[in-house]
Amino acid sequence: MEMVIGGAFQGKAAFAEKMYPGISWVKGNEISREELFSARGVVGFHEFIKKEMEQGSSVEALAEELIRKNPEVILVSDEVGYGVVPVDAFQRAYREVVGRTCTKLASFSRKVTRVVCGIGTVIKHD
Repeated sequence: MEMVIGGAFQGKAAFAEKMYPGISWVKGNEISREELFSARGVVGFHEFIKKEMEQGSSVEALAEELIRKNPEVILVSDEVGYGVVPVDAFQRAYREVVGRTCTKLASFSRKVTRVVCGIGTVIKHD
């Protein structure tokens, strides 16, 4: 597993597409769980989590399930925990779940790259 993370609109998707040419990327907000577990590359992984939560699906064990079922996937995700804490309870829960899920996935990942202004910095490489 590898991850590309960063703030919104920082060029993560373009960076990932350049780093991993030839991968067929899917959008997190458009795929099912089954598709997630067979995807090679997912852009907007945080949006997959949001969609699942909005549908009432449990995401508590998502990281562990993804590690078991698709350990070679490349995930591109926004870091959603920065900034003002939302007043809305769902938005607070969502940002916490994204943070906890990505933390577990990053600890498993071989490589994690953080993108700021289109520039990637490797923050973990096994």
